[in-house]
Amino acid sequence: MEVGVVGVRRGLRCIVHRAAADWPDAYNPRGPAGPVPMAARQAPPRLVCSMNALRHFLLALQFFTRIPVAGRLAAWVGYSPAMLNASAGHFPGVGWVVGAAGAAVLWAALPVWGAWVAALLSTAATVWLTGAFHEDGLADTADALGGQVSRERALEIMKDSRIGSYGTVALLLALGLKLALLASIAQRGAALAAAALLAAHVLSRAAPLVVMRALPYVSDAAQAKSKPLAEAVSARGAWTGVLWSIPAVALVWQAQDAMNFAVTGLLWCLALAAMLRLLRRRLQGFTGDALGATQQLCELALYLGLAARLP
Repeated sequence: MEVGVVGVRRGLRCIVHRAAADWPDAYNPRGPAGPVPMAARQAPPRLVCSMNALRHFLLALQFFTRIPVAGRLAAWVGYSPAMLNASAGHFPGVGWVVGAAGAAVLWAALPVWGAWVAALLSTAATVWLTGAFHEDGLADTADALGGQVSRERALEIMKDSRIGSYGTVALLLALGLKLALLASIAQRGAALAAAALLAAHVLSRAAPLVVMRALPYVSDAAQAKSKPLAEAVSARGAWTGVLWSIPAVALVWQAQDAMNFAVTGLLWCLALAAMLRLLRRRLQGFTGDALGATQQLCELALYLGLAARLP
């Protein structure tokens, strides 16, 4: 038995050494002249790519939620303008975290307090987790674009931290409609409501990526009250957002029949198209607040589609 174990160990050691000999010298822990010091080694390209993606995701998570990324983890994640732009593709990934938190609260509260209280607690949880970041963008965008003011004046209003009448009305209507739609969905079952929360938070955060690809950033980054995580998104970042979004689309498809699925997708597209048209006409570009408003409107559009009961 011992002879067999020794033989296996020698065979594995031989395989490892042969594999190491085939590695490029930069990744080889055993260089031609012996072991390479740890500080001089480089990670394989695939590992570097994966670690960079994780860093970009954590940067987006740090920016859009209250989840702490501090200490040694923050030092490892790092920061640079290039990383900010690269993190844009992970907006939908942050949606998975926020949606999961909301879904967990709703799932726990629904059998205890019913649909309306569960919808309220779930909404409160997601608003707290994001620091009302997107709701603030909706209110500022409504204040800036609600009246017939010039482009320059609209951009000035977005920098004002005070909320006006248009912003107040928009915020109350959005939160009220969100509560009503979530309660309506929750009355049809906790599983459907949880799926709706997950899908809506993910896919609504994919919409700002489309805006960033279609329009330029127009606000003064140094003076803006609400600066976006990134001022542009690359094609690679857009594809990253698509990959994050595909499971959410599958979730919506699983939760609905073909007709309702088509209506849900159509409402999402209409909300996005309306925001693109408005921003192009009034601002000739986008701001951080406009991205938040886009997310909120597309989230409501998805809830409208998921709550619909078509024959």
